[in-house]
Amino acid sequence: MSPPRIIAGRHRGRRLEVPAGTLVRPSAERLREAVFSMLEHRPPGIGGVCFLDLFAGSGAIGLEALSRGAGKLVAVEADRGVAAALRRNLAKLGESDRARLLIGDATRLPRATDPADIVYLDPPYESGLAAPAMASLVAGGWLAPGALVVVELAAREGFELSPNFTVSDTRRYGAGRIVLLEVALTLDSTAEQ
Repeated sequence: MSPPRIIAGRHRGRRLEVPAGTLVRPSAERLREAVFSMLEHRPPGIGGVCFLDLFAGSGAIGLEALSRGAGKLVAVEADRGVAAALRRNLAKLGESDRARLLIGDATRLPRATDPADIVYLDPPYESGLAAPAMASLVAGGWLAPGALVVVELAAREGFELSPNFTVSDTRRYGAGRIVLLEVALTLDSTAEQ
């Protein structure tokens, strides 16, 4: 597999480092292009947003967002070795000042300092981690009013939807599936998930 590249924006064509092994599965270019096409044509758009990338891996999605004009990136990755590669990718593209890297479990997020306008959740396929990560988003105050959440899953993977979200769009791309969720305008972080 060749290293992923940034598809559009100011870093278009730049290749990203991906750690060796099977821990990281960068989203396919076709899938990333489809995701950003959906996001750019819905409020809040990409320009100036706070973009939260959970299970960030090499950072391909988050760096694509910065390349396309996102104002800030918060990336969460549990594996220290993978996070080191993501940090190198941020530095290589000169984006370290606009990004914050949290090394930790996306299902146990700390309290948010900046609520996100757009969240990208890409847990390992068939892991069942999407629902607990979404519960953690709500509990930690990570979602701005009207935020969009994009969940990448295996094509046939089951998905339990919390009452705080509604499905806006679902699309399948090869082995993956994208579910675009809209967030309720106000969230009760004490609600049972």
